[in-house]
This record gives sequence, C-alpha cells and structure tokens, in this order.
Amino acid sequence: MEQPNPTGLRFFSLGGGNEVGRSCHILQYKGKTIMLDAGVHPAYQGLASLPFYDEFDLSTVDILLISHFHLDHAASLPYVMQRTNFNGRVFMTHPTKAIYRWLLKDFVRVTSIGGSPNEKDDNLYTDEDLSESFDRIETIDYHSTMDVNGIKFTAFHAGHVLGAAMFQIELGSLRVLFTGDYSRELDRHLNSAEIPPLASDVLIVESTFGTATHEPRLSREKKLTQLIHSTVTKGGRVLMPVFALGRAQELMLILDEYWSHNEEELGNGQVPIYYASNLAKRSMSVFQTYVNMMNDSIRKKFRDSKTNPFIFKNISYLKNIDSFQDFGPSVMLAAPGMLQNGLSRDLLEKWCPEPKNMVLITGYSVEGSMAKYLMLEPENIPSVNNPEVNIPRRCQVEEISFAAHVDFQENIDFIEQIRASNIILVHGESNPMGRLKSALLSNFSSTKGTEDEVHVFNPRNCADVILEFKGVKVAKAVGTIVEEIQKEEKEIKEEKEIREEDANIKSETSDVKLEKSDEKIIPKEGKQNDDNEGVIISGILVSNEKNFDLNLVSLEDLREHYSELSTTVLRERQSVQVNCRKELIYWHLCQMFGDISVLEDEDEITNVVENGETEKKINDDMGRLVLEIMNDLKLTVVNHVATLEWIQGLISDSVADSIIAILMSVDSTPASVKRSSNSCNHNHTHGNTLQIEQTDDVWKIKQISKLFTRQFGDSFTLLLGKNNSDNIKKEENTEVKQETDDIFGMVTIGKNTARINFSKMKIVECNSNPLKGRVESIMNIGTDLVASLC
Repeated sequence: MEQPNPTGLRFFSLGGGNEVGRSCHILQYKGKTIMLDAGVHPAYQGLASLPFYDEFDLSTVDILLISHFHLDHAASLPYVMQRTNFNGRVFMTHPTKAIYRWLLKDFVRVTSIGGSPNEKDDNLYTDEDLSESFDRIETIDYHSTMDVNGIKFTAFHAGHVLGAAMFQIELGSLRVLFTGDYSRELDRHLNSAEIPPLASDVLIVESTFGTATHEPRLSREKKLTQLIHSTVTKGGRVLMPVFALGRAQELMLILDEYWSHNEEELGNGQVPIYYASNLAKRSMSVFQTYVNMMNDSIRKKFRDSKTNPFIFKNISYLKNIDSFQDFGPSVMLAAPGMLQNGLSRDLLEKWCPEPKNMVLITGYSVEGSMAKYLMLEPENIPSVNNPEVNIPRRCQVEEISFAAHVDFQENIDFIEQIRASNIILVHGESNPMGRLKSALLSNFSSTKGTEDEVHVFNPRNCADVILEFKGVKVAKAVGTIVEEIQKEEKEIKEEKEIREEDANIKSETSDVKLEKSDEKIIPKEGKQNDDNEGVIISGILVSNEKNFDLNLVSLEDLREHYSELSTTVLRERQSVQVNCRKELIYWHLCQMFGDISVLEDEDEITNVVENGETEKKINDDMGRLVLEIMNDLKLTVVNHVATLEWIQGLISDSVADSIIAILMSVDSTPASVKRSSNSCNHNHTHGNTLQIEQTDDVWKIKQISKLFTRQFGDSFTLLLGKNNSDNIKKEENTEVKQETDDIFGMVTIGKNTARINFSKMKIVECNSNPLKGRVESIMNIGTDLVASLC
C-alpha cells in the first residue's frame, strides 16, 4: 500500500466509498490516525459484509469515532476491537452506546458467514466479544471537546437518529468535519443537524440521495396515512420494513397520532398496529430516557402532558411471528429494513401473494438488497430459507421515503455554510454521487483558479486522497517572555499617549493651521509611529508534534517549562593537506575575512605579512600556527596539515565552507602567484632575478636544473661552490647537497661558455650573446615556475 504523505492529510475509505453500506473511513495527518465508523454492508453476509480491514494496519489507529448506531455504521465495531490488532480508543454519544448494545445483540443472533444464524461458529463475533468491547467504549456529550494525544474532536447534533453525531476534528490548525448520516429536516422528535461555529478546511459529507429532492414532510405524511388507510379499509395488510431503531420511532409517532384522530374510521381499535422487533421494547426505553436530547416539540409534550410521547396508545409490540394472530387487516412495522432476513422477510413471503396487501418502503434501499429488488415489482421472489423456491409477488409495492438523509438542496445549503475548500463525498452509490459532484463543481465554478477554489472528491474504496495545507501557525508565548511582551506593549502605549498629548498641545498653541501632511512626529528610536505598532521579541520555538502545540519561550525558561528536552552542541572538524607556506594562507584569510586573531605563531609568519619584515629569514616552516576567524572558527596549521574546527550553525557552516575552499586552492590562485612574485622582487633590485630562500634552495635549484638539463643535455653541469673545480652532472633524480653559500651552473657549447649563479639567479659571465640570451630566457621560465612557492 502507498505510504502516507508525511506533510499532507491522507483520506481513504475502507468502506462507504461509492457505495452505501460498511462505512469506514481513515484520516492520517502528521503521525495521527483517526478512524470514522465501522459498519457492515447490509446486502452481504459474514466476512464479505466487512469493510476492507485487510488493506490497513488497524494497530496504528489512535481513535475511532462512531457517528450513530445503525448497522452500516457500527455493526463491525466488536469485530475490530476483538478480532483485529486495533489498540485505539472508541468514542460515541451516550444514546448511541445505550442502543448499540441491544441492536448488535440482535445482529449477532441473525448474522453469520454462511447465512445460517443457527451456526454460532460462523458469526463475525460472539456475545462475549460484544460484551467485552462494550466496556471499552467511551462516551462524549454534544458540544463537548475531547483531546486524545493532540487530536481534538467535538460532537454536534446530526439529526438522522437519536444520538447521531457529526464530529469536527482538529489536528493542529487543521479542521475536518465528518457528517456521518445527517438530516437538516426538523421532524417530530429529533433536532436537525447543526452548523459548527468554526469553519472547517475539509468536509466529509454523505451523498446518499445525490441530486434528488424530497417531498415536503407534511405532504409525505399525508400520502403515507392515506395509502395505509385505503389498504386496511379494504381488508388488506400493510408491511412497513424499517430499521429497528431510528425512522421506526418517527413513523410510530405519525401513525399513533393518526389512529387517535381517526378512531371511528379505523373501527375503534379493530385495525391494530404492530411493531415487530425482538429488541424494540428494550431499546424503546432508551428513547424514553433521552427525551431531553430531542427537539423542543417532544420536550414540550413531555413537560405539558407529563407523559412520555414514546409510550404509544395504538401500537403493540410483537416479539415473534408465531405469536401473531393474523385474522384481519393490520399495519406491521418490522425489522430489518432491507428485507434480507428476520421478521420483515418472513411477513413479506407470507403476505406478498395477496393483491390486497401492500409493502410500503419508507427507508433507503441499498443495491443488492431484497428491498431494492422488490421496488422493481418482480413477479416472484426467492424464499430466504430455500432460494430454489419462488414465491409469487402480487401485493402492491409503494415507496415513500422517510429516510433521514439530506436531499440535494439541503446538502448544498449545508455545504455552503460550512465553507470548506475541500469536499469529500462518501456514503452514496456511484451514479448519484457522480451527479452530486458535478452539481457541486458547477455551483462553486466561480471560485475556480482563485485562492478560495473548492475541490470535490468522490474516491472509491481504498483510493487515496492527499490534501496539502499551508496553514498559519500560531505560537503561544510562555514564561518570562510574556512579561517582556507586556512591558514592551506598555512602553509603546505610553509613548503613543505622549505623542498624542504633544500633538494636541501643539495644535492648541499654534496660530498656524497645520495640514496633516505637514505635521511630523518624530518617534522614539526603534519604535514605529503608526497605529499598527508591533513588539519585536526573540525566543525559542518549541514544537510538540504529539499535541500540535507551538510555544515561544526564552532560553532561560527552556529548562523550567520543558525539562524533558536536552540540548546538544555539535562541534565539527575538518582537515586538509596544504602544500604552501603558512604566511600565504594567513594573507589569503586576512584578505577574505579581516576579523582574524592570532592565537599561536611559532614561526612568526604574521609579522612578515603584516609588518613587511622582508629581511627576516624563516629557516623552518614546521612551526604551529593557530588562528581564530570571526571569533567562532579555529584554524590550526602544522606540518602542512590545516585543521578547521567550529560549532555547527548556519553562518558558521557557510564560513567554514569558504575557508576550506581557500585552503584547497591557495597554492594555485593568481593572487598567490602575484603575491609570491612581489615578495621576492621587493627583496632584490635586479631586473629579472629572484633570491631563493635557504630552506628551499635545494628543491628549487633541482627544479630549475631539470629545465637546463632538458635544454642543453650534457652541455650543462651543476657546480657546488664558487671556486670548486669539481663538476657534478645533474641527472633527473640526483639529490644535491648544499656545501657552500652559492650554487653555480655551467653551460659549455664548443668555445662558448656561460656561468650562472643559481642562488641569485644571474649570469656571472658569458662570452656569447646568443648563448646569454638563451640562458636568460630559460632563467625567466624557471623564475615563473618556482615563484608561487616562494
């Protein structure tokens, strides 16, 4: 799998990408991992219904947020907590946790890998897994903010079902809003989804209905009651497949009120309403408990009548189909809503052959489910217990959506109010989601190419979305630096007041009316005289990646406020071989930097360079030279090795690089050649002569003698001593030992002879002008060759 971008926000879906069901999304940002929901797919069973957990290392998840208790958002949570390497913390609201337990106990009973609810070994998890995972779930109140290792998140009302929450997540300066399933419609018992007070950078929003729009609520309620009324008065039965909890309670509020207002037409209780769910009665107590979390209408009824609106007068609970006496017309709300199995599927197979009966679909139907298939009005449906047996379908099929999901207009209004520049669409089939994406891009087309451009994404499962953010970081001042800021601000304020007083006095005493452009106020040195005066402070920025904190502290307070921090001084050292004299190195460094202190100078070469002591002879170049450059870098030169030491830093590193560059090129630069030539010419008044220092005489004469040997061959001899009659042939590798003050050479060609003093680089005698000119040319070449080494 592709590694997450260390600087960007990474989003991808393990489920719920271009599909409705098994919602599960991952957010990763700067080492933090947040998981959003853990559902199952209602159209599949067993492991096939799970999100793609194998595609992600769940041990890296810091927190898991559950938006609401519906199976497609929460049913795989026990599997994650008990059957995987997940080690994070789980959060949901109080009502969600209360209903979650009962809802999933029923899910354990009816769900298995092979579709055989009686085979407990095939279940995704057991009752024990559910119980153990339940104890680890933590709750969060609406509008409260939790902080888990730097991840801050706040729960807001999402509508949809009791306890449903949207979460605004803060990761440093980045805010992400996850809506889950949400509704902006104010129904009979729930608050509508809220708009968080703080804007979000990223919005992860459901797209269940795409660009479709709902009928008005009152119109839908009227159509619902009329269809039911018409069917039961003809002796028919009405099956309403619903989720066990959520929209079922809204529908029961509608039907209970309608039956109370139309008792006579409905036979004074002769047409019963049943709610067929194993967990209905137990879970209904949760609705009765959390009335205070519902909308004003329910709370008002509860307060005025002093009775609980969820204690219904005209609705009875049916535990199982065996206890149902099916003797006449009735209305049955039965779970599950997708008609995949359970009581609703049993009643469908029993009632669908009768034309007078009706199936009324009120929720969202997922692709691949029986509810979706039934809306195509097939002639036959397969039996759930024996798929080879087909059951004729003659009953009516109607759809009136009471699904608590936003339609297109509600969704786009909400998105505009959130003002997020990045929108990620989830929880929607491919086609409706694609149409919604196109509509959003068209709606925000005016922002294209601007800083406020809105980007819309509709990724498939396991497809990455990487978002880069360049937010403004704000540092919090801590410790004594706060006092410094306050002191500076006080001085600026006092100075401003003084200037204003002076200006007022000046305007009162002056007989001349000053134009604004003529009036000048000279501020205190270092201060500004405008209204936007700022305080300049210095300190150390301390970044805590764990909590996304950025604090500014003074160096003195660092140990007090951050005792766990340790400081390190890194000293660097680099050595290079140098093949030139130390005075030449010193001269180049002085020319480059100027600010040089001499710590040690055993050969006193700095006096030669600075004081022009040209008559001083340096007989030994092996002494120690230690220099301090710009009060920070230390250079030691000894035995033709230069060692540079410095403390690591931006400026020091740059200076060190410059010094190393000088050391590596000092013996070959034009400035060095010129410097050496000038030094030698200063010591002598001869036109083109060069005195060779005693310490390097042998080596330099050897180099020049090589030149004469190649020019004159055996005609050239090297003489030791001014009056020595012994001739020494100069071979290429012959070592010359100096025994006298001066060293001479002799060139003999026939009767023509030239005698040369190599110590003074001059022709002592020559009886041939052509030979003399040739010797002088070779001497000039030799002078140039050895000048850079003087």
